[in-house]
Amino acid sequence: MDESVSSGTALAHATAAAPRHDVLMQTGGAMGDGMPLAVGAAVAAPDRPVLALIADGCAMYTPTALWTQAREQLNVTTVILDNHSYAILRQEWNYYSRRPGASDPDTNPQFDLTNPPIDFVRLAESFGVPATRATTAEELTEQLSNALTEPGPHLIQAVLPPAA
Repeated sequence: MDESVSSGTALAHATAAAPRHDVLMQTGGAMGDGMPLAVGAAVAAPDRPVLALIADGCAMYTPTALWTQAREQLNVTTVILDNHSYAILRQEWNYYSRRPGASDPDTNPQFDLTNPPIDFVRLAESFGVPATRATTAEELTEQLSNALTEPGPHLIQAVLPPAA
């Protein structure tokens, strides 16, 4: 499930040589359906692991899907791509709102997800999903490998540089 929005633009290229797989994506303009779609994929194909790449802003719309993953012990690994921002909204604002009097998207607090900071590890654990935080590519690789080999749900908060 790809709901990485601004953080996952290279996903198709990066997985082109991967073993056969399916990719589900959010529909144009929608935000927040990634984790529920991952639940649906896991229910529909319980014998297949589900990897959900979710932007941090999108994760804020439907975090209760984590509770369903835990309750049903679904084989979903959710990676939150945490750049501390509603980056796609900032990009769209840049595109659509270049008119006199429009606020600067780089200083608009509505695009900032750092005040207060969101601890996706604690959030996932409160729903019953084991979770870790990765701050380097090496940590992400190790944590993702571990999560994909263990049954049941997992969440990895992949900390990225703040969105530019």
